[in-house]
Amino acid sequence: MLQIDGVSYRYRAASSPALQDVSLNIPANGVYGLLGPNGAGKTTLISLLAGLLTAAIGRISLNGQPLAAIRAANPRAIALVPQDYAFYPMLSVSENLRFFGGVLGLQGAELKTQIEAATAFARLEQVVGKRAEQLSGGLRRRLNLAIGLLGQPQLLLLDEPTVGVDPQSRHFLLDAIAALPAAGTTVIYTSHYMEEVEAICQKIAIIDQGQVLTEGTLDNILHSQESSLELHLAQALPDSIATLYAASTEGECKYRLKLPSTAALPRLLDELAAAGCSVRDLSLGQHNLEQVFMQLTKRSLRD
Repeated sequence: MLQIDGVSYRYRAASSPALQDVSLNIPANGVYGLLGPNGAGKTTLISLLAGLLTAAIGRISLNGQPLAAIRAANPRAIALVPQDYAFYPMLSVSENLRFFGGVLGLQGAELKTQIEAATAFARLEQVVGKRAEQLSGGLRRRLNLAIGLLGQPQLLLLDEPTVGVDPQSRHFLLDAIAALPAAGTTVIYTSHYMEEVEAICQKIAIIDQGQVLTEGTLDNILHSQESSLELHLAQALPDSIATLYAASTEGECKYRLKLPSTAALPRLLDELAAAGCSVRDLSLGQHNLEQVFMQLTKRSLRD
C-alpha cells in the first residue's frame, strides 16, 4: 500500500501551499484515480511521488518503507508516464525502447526480454522500425506506456495517458491499464475523462486547492451524495421550489433537483401539484462522478 500522510508543499515565493496536509491510502495492485481541476495540486503530488520534488512536511511510504528509500535502492520501482510525449521523435520505436531501457540500467538478455515484453504489451510489433514521429496519436501513447513499463515498476504514475487518441486506441489503452494490477503494478491514474476513471478505477480521490475533498471507493463516493432527480414539467418550475431543491436547468422545462433522500420525493410531488405543475416524466438516481466532482469543487475539471 502507498500511504501519503500529512504531506504539504509550497513552491518558493508562492502565497499559498500547492498541497496542504494531504493524506491518502492507495491500495496495492489496483488502479487509483486522482481527480482535480487545473491547479488543484495533482501535478505537485505526482512530482513528489516521482521524486521530482521533495516534501518538507509529511511522509510518503510504500509497503511501510519510505518511498525515497525504495527509489534510491531500486530506481526502476517507480515510473512516470507524463502527458507530454516522452521519447525522441527522430528515433524508431525500437531505438527509443533500447535507449530508455539503457537509461534504466537494463542490458544484454534482460534488456532484450523487457523490450519484447513492453512491445507485446503495447502491441507495437508492427511499427518497431518506424520513427516515433511517424506514428499516429494512439501509437505514440502506446509507446509512452511501453517505455514506462520497461523497468517493471511497482508504482506506475499515469498523467492523462489517453489525450488526443481515437476511440479504438482509447479502448485498447484502458483495457491494457486495467490489466496492469494483475501483474503486480499499482497504478495512479489522472485524467480529465470522468468515464475513464469510472471504468477502470477502484478507488479515487478528488483534490482542489491543495486539499483532499473526498477519498474512497467509487461506489461509496457516488452513493454518499444526495439523490439526483431529473424532472420534465409541462410548465416552468416555480422559483420557490427551485431554490428549495437547488435546481439546475437542463433544457426547456427540464430540471435537475437535489433530494436529501428518496423519501423526499412524495413531498416534492405534492408541492408541484399544489403549484399547478404537471410532471411529464421524471428519473430518480444517484449522481455520476462528474456531478459529484462539480458539487464538491464548484467548478468543472478543466477550470
